[in-house]
Amino acid sequence: MQDDQPLKPANILNIVATNQGIRPLTKHIPKAPSLTLNQVTDLLNQNHIIIDTRSSAEFGAGHIPGAINVQLSSSEFEQRVGWITPDDAQIILVTNSSADAQNAIYKMAFIALETRVAGFLDGGITAWMKAGKSLATVPQIDVHTLQHKLSVNGLQILDVRSSDEWDDGHIEQAHHMTFTHMVPQLTFPAQLPNLAIPKDKHIAVTCATGKRSSTAISIMHREGFKHLYNVTGGMEAWESAGFPMLDSEGNVCKIG
Repeated sequence: MQDDQPLKPANILNIVATNQGIRPLTKHIPKAPSLTLNQVTDLLNQNHIIIDTRSSAEFGAGHIPGAINVQLSSSEFEQRVGWITPDDAQIILVTNSSADAQNAIYKMAFIALETRVAGFLDGGITAWMKAGKSLATVPQIDVHTLQHKLSVNGLQILDVRSSDEWDDGHIEQAHHMTFTHMVPQLTFPAQLPNLAIPKDKHIAVTCATGKRSSTAISIMHREGFKHLYNVTGGMEAWESAGFPMLDSEGNVCKIG
């Protein structure tokens, strides 16, 4: 198993309880309750966690400050939510539609996460914006711009893929930290404080496609990193552009 796929998700206690019959197993998937803007604001004051299920581009264009981007389109959506949220954390979903919210709960039920969902923000990010609430953003950077900035202004780059993926091919100037190693409940203590890049530096974050990197950026923002850029298309786009990569032995290579 790759090192960004821990054996034990953060909600392991719920899964064990279900398997032991302590937590009833049911085929009924609860309907995702809609929450008003005022309800969401109140719940945020009670330390609920927002999971924003939209694409990295939509998330980057504007999201609720402190939200964590885990894209519903990911094949590992429910596992990633379980990995990055503490077992006792209640979750608020920000989605593009009520159907997406219901789909999210359906997926989360596979690993006994559905009972931790307080609901979804009715009207999504549009409702938040119409109320005049503040938005956080994540600039998106394509690989051509990244390659230029690496050569002219010393932009830092962080690769958050697994060690196996890193060994198969990475950018020469990149730092490496698997995104799950940033989360304290998975790696105690969390490794993010040991990252060899100061928090005030400008950092481009990459993965294979731009999904895990957006999640990593969400976590890093919560830990005080300020100047973060998501690499659109990730290392797949970098390779397609014909830019150089090194393998674990320092040889120029291609991924795969």
